[in-house]
Amino acid sequence: MAGFTHFLHTLASFALVLGVLVFIHELGHYLAARWRGIHVEAFSIGFGKAIVSWTDKNETVWKICVLPLGGFVKMHGMALNVADENAMDMTVTRPGQAFYEKTVLSRAIVAAAGPAANFVLAAVLFSALFAAIGRQVPMAVVGEVSKGSPAETAGLKPGDAIRSVDGTKMNDFEDLRRVVAVNAGHTLRLQIHRGTQDISVPVLIQPAPGDASEGRLGVTSGLVTNVPLGLGSAIVAGVSETWDVLWQTLLGLVHIFTTGNGVRELGGPIAIASLSGKVAELGVATMISFIAMLSVNLGLVNLLPIPILDGGHLMFYAAEALRGRPLPARALDYGYRVGFAIIGSLFVFISWNDLVHTGAVHWVAHLID
Repeated sequence: MAGFTHFLHTLASFALVLGVLVFIHELGHYLAARWRGIHVEAFSIGFGKAIVSWTDKNETVWKICVLPLGGFVKMHGMALNVADENAMDMTVTRPGQAFYEKTVLSRAIVAAAGPAANFVLAAVLFSALFAAIGRQVPMAVVGEVSKGSPAETAGLKPGDAIRSVDGTKMNDFEDLRRVVAVNAGHTLRLQIHRGTQDISVPVLIQPAPGDASEGRLGVTSGLVTNVPLGLGSAIVAGVSETWDVLWQTLLGLVHIFTTGNGVRELGGPIAIASLSGKVAELGVATMISFIAMLSVNLGLVNLLPIPILDGGHLMFYAAEALRGRPLPARALDYGYRVGFAIIGSLFVFISWNDLVHTGAVHWVAHLID
């Protein structure tokens, strides 16, 4: 019974997380389409048969469907190729309100609005968290000491509070990281408070593995504190946090594509569902932070230049703007086929990763044996 309850809790958490992310993403497309004078025929959360649906005064059908793995905004004339004017004349029933009647700039704005909405959501959620509970700041207090590290050689211990380095005050762990990073191969003198004693410890900073120019101490922070923020500071911090997550995620993707390292760690819906359940147990603040981080990831992934993704549409619109005319229908058709193949292959791969990580593959193999 406990296992079934946990499963329902995980499923509900996943539905909440995915529902929020998809709704905001599609809302971005919807609002941009309305702004650019495009009629929206349908706004759907999920796929398949509608569980709930209604039509608003603008004749847009809103619906929630049985399969909550995504969603879409259907715009009038969006499926038409702008090069096929005859087909458009026969299909468009709202002249002036069809997607492909609009300028390439308007279409690009609509495509970019989905990812942009995800970034805005992340900034709003981070800002709300910082305003409500303050910003969590790792302090310059030693948590774990890596074996064979300069910290272990120097005799640093968990709980040591690093007050200063070569006379420079350490306000938090980020200050310590910055000083260490630029002093590879140099000896730094750390002023440490341990128990009731203040001691001075010299430490020879080693180069980080794989990057000889960056210094490494070999400790983690063992204390995190909440720093209260006013509304203005919280908004600035929220935008900054969104940018940091975006930049680190982008660097991670570049690292994966260029080196292949970390491919096995990519996760899909199963991994997100599992994490959603675990994060929900840690409280509302943790869940909000989780949704914000996923929102950044969703926005960035959708900007990848792969046909069928928003980034792929933007790529086609950029080509159209440079050519001064739309791409040939055949080129678009082949592009979308390649895009479907890439996304389908990626979905299969990350789903396999999820099954391996959850132990499902091992369990099935054990049954066969």
